[in-house]
Amino acid sequence: MATTTDQQLVLARPRAPRRPAARRNNFELYSWMFMRISGMALVILVLGHLLIMNILDGGVHRINWGFVAGRWASPFWRLWDLLMLWLAQLHGGNGLRTVINDYARKDATRFWLKMALYVSMVLIVSLGTLVIFTFDPNITN
Repeated sequence: MATTTDQQLVLARPRAPRRPAARRNNFELYSWMFMRISGMALVILVLGHLLIMNILDGGVHRINWGFVAGRWASPFWRLWDLLMLWLAQLHGGNGLRTVINDYARKDATRFWLKMALYVSMVLIVSLGTLVIFTFDPNITN
């Protein structure tokens, strides 16, 4: 009869790296800390945005070109929306990067999924930032 010491069970460790780390750094620690801090900031930014845009002063029925032009006339609201855009994109992209690392089995698949993620993040942040900074409330038809 075999004992437990005789039977060496080898179980795959979930989330264990498939290859040894080439270098040691604290990127994952900083990434984890960023997720917590940006998540708290996003709660404040998004709830404030929802309160102002959807609940106060008539709700969504008052939102039109004039409302956006009046709101973005203030640097405070442009900064608010810019922070919300950047933090939401970086927070979501970092979370998706973690999912890709956890579930993509092949190195090539992981690489191309991350490249698609990074390209889409840069495009969305660039386009959103361009709109926020170049919005002209005095446009004529």
